[in-house]
Amino acid sequence: MAEREAEHRRIVVETPTARREVEHTEAVRHSDSGISGAALAAIVVGVIALAAILILFMINQQQATNDNLAAQQQPSTTIVQQPAQQQPPVIVEQPATTTQPAPVIVNNPATSGGSAASDDASVQAAIDKKLSDDTTLSSLGITATVIDGKVTLTGVVKSDAMKARVERTVRTVKGVKSIDNHISVG
Repeated sequence: MAEREAEHRRIVVETPTARREVEHTEAVRHSDSGISGAALAAIVVGVIALAAILILFMINQQQATNDNLAAQQQPSTTIVQQPAQQQPPVIVEQPATTTQPAPVIVNNPATSGGSAASDDASVQAAIDKKLSDDTTLSSLGITATVIDGKVTLTGVVKSDAMKARVERTVRTVKGVKSIDNHISVG
């Protein structure tokens, strides 16, 4: 609501020859908007908050759109892993022959490593440990037999590469003199 008021002023004008007083009346209009400073500040803060919310909403929408596009561009693949089937070990029983005499075990005190039988047992244990420590090879059911440092390998594998891998692994064991690889690929 605007108010009108008359404002009266008395002005003295002095010149070098005269002095005179002039009364000046002016209509002054005061506007009263009715909005206090606190209300104006609250409105400004509200507008800034609304602008910030709108900006965040638009950024979120853009991010969601980007995520949807990325999901559409990448085909989904499903990987199904099945445990490998373990082949049972092949056991060959040979009848005892009566025509051969019993083996003679000679302990040679001159050798520092002990008897050949104990060396074969330690080589056998080392080979069994090497094969069981490797998760791929332990599931194959490979049998290794050691006699006088000569290792005979038996069993079934799926590829020539796996057959060669078993042989390489056994060859790294200390005390292995030779390998007779009877592993079949099937």
